Amino acid sequence: MYMLNNIQLALAIGIAKVVTFIVKFFKLGAASVLPGAISLRFYPKTLSELCKQVTEGIIVVIGTNGKTTTSLLLRTILENQGWRVTHNRTGANLLNGLVTALLENTTITGNLVTDFAILEVDENIISLLLKECKPKIIIGLNIFRDQLDRYGEVDSISLAWQKAISSLSPETTIILNADDPTLSHLGQQLFQQTFYFGLSEPEQYLEEIPHAADSIYCPSCGHILSYQGFYLSHLGDFHCPRCNFKKSQLALISKDWPQILVGIYNKYNTLAAGLAARKLGVQFPEICNTIKTFKPAFGRAEELIVDNKKVCILLSKNPVGMNETIKIVNNSKKEKHSSTTLLILNDRIPDGIDISWIWDVDTELLVRLGGNLIVSGDRTYDMALRLKYSQQSLTSQENTINLIVKENLNQAIKMALSLTTEAETLYIIPTYSAMLEVREIIVGRKIL
Repeated sequence: MYMLNNIQLALAIGIAKVVTFIVKFFKLGAASVLPGAISLRFYPKTLSELCKQVTEGIIVVIGTNGKTTTSLLLRTILENQGWRVTHNRTGANLLNGLVTALLENTTITGNLVTDFAILEVDENIISLLLKECKPKIIIGLNIFRDQLDRYGEVDSISLAWQKAISSLSPETTIILNADDPTLSHLGQQLFQQTFYFGLSEPEQYLEEIPHAADSIYCPSCGHILSYQGFYLSHLGDFHCPRCNFKKSQLALISKDWPQILVGIYNKYNTLAAGLAARKLGVQFPEICNTIKTFKPAFGRAEELIVDNKKVCILLSKNPVGMNETIKIVNNSKKEKHSSTTLLILNDRIPDGIDISWIWDVDTELLVRLGGNLIVSGDRTYDMALRLKYSQQSLTSQENTINLIVKENLNQAIKMALSLTTEAETLYIIPTYSAMLEVREIIVGRKIL
C-alpha cells in the first residue's frame, strides 16, 4: 500500500508539473491553481502527503483582510534567517492553490524540499485544511463582513473556526487579534496555547464609531460592548459591562514596533507576523530590519511607475478595507499629492456576487475633498450611483467631484493616467478580480 501511494503521488505530481510547464510556456497565466486541482483529482491525498514533509512546521494565516501582506512579511523574515519557505504568494487560497504552492518545491519523485510552509487560507475552508494537516502555528487576523453570499455573518465564521481549531492537539500555537472581540472570545475558549497581538495606542482612536463596525456586541452574553475607543471598524479597546468578558492580554507592546506600508491595518499585519516570528525564535532587531526593507505584494499598496507617473493599487473588497483605503487617498489629497482616483467594482466569484456592501462604505468622505473620480468594472453604474448619492452630503462650501464613468477598463486607466500629473500619485481602488485585470493591463502579464 505504501509503495502504491508513492506511485500515485509521483504520478499526480508529474502530471501537475507538465501542466505547469504548458501554462507558463504558452503564457496562459501563472499556473497557481490548475496544477493543484489536477493533482488532487488524480490523488486526493496529495495535500496531506506533502504537508507531512514540511520539516519545521506549517503556519496557517486566516482572516478577512491582511492575509497576503502578513504572510509575505513573515515569509521574508524567515527567509532572511536562512530558512526555506513555501508560500502561496499569488493569494490562491483554496485547497487547489495550496497544493500548487507546495508542488513548486516538490521533486518529480514526490519529495517536498522546504522548512516552513506559510499557507494563507480562505475563511471558509479552514475545517477542510485542518483535516489534511497539523499546523505549528495558526494566525487569526480579523473577521469582518465579506462576501455575505459565500461566508454569512461573522458569528458563523467564528463558530466554524472554533470547531476546527478545537480538534487540533495542544502543540499547535494560536496567535489572535485581541482587538477583535470575536477573536478575543474565540481564543479564550481554546485549550491550545494562545497569544494575542493588538494595539495599545489610545492616540490612534477614531473620532467616532465607524459605520462599517460589525461586532460591537459581547460574544459571550450578547450585551453591547463598552469601548474606550475604536482603532479600525469594531477593533479597539473594549469590555462587557454585563459579564466578565474583556479584551485579551497582549503579548507585545505595539508602540515598540515599527510598521510596514501605510494604514492602521498594516500595523496589525506587522504585529501578527512579528509575534509569530518571535514564537519561532527570531529576535526583535532582526524582525525590525526586515520590516524596514519590506516590499508589498501585488495590489496591496503596491506602487508602480506607468508613463513616468506613480500608480498605487489598493485592493478593497469589503467596507472595512475600502474605508481604510479612502483614508489613505484623502491624506494624499490633503497634501496635494493626488487629484485622481480610479474605482473598479466587479462582482465575480473572487469578489463576491453581492455588491450591496458598497452602501456601507463611507464614500461621502471620498467625495468631500473633490477631484477626479473615475469608475469602471462590471458594476460600473452601481459604484457611480453610490458616489452620486454621496454627493448629496456635500455643502456648498465643499469641493465638487468630477465623476467620470468608463465601462471599458483600458479606457478608464488611460483616462486616469491622463488626468494625473507626474508630481501626483494615481490611486486605483479595485476589487480582487479587477486588481488582477489592472495589473495585466499595466504590467503586461497575468498573475493567476
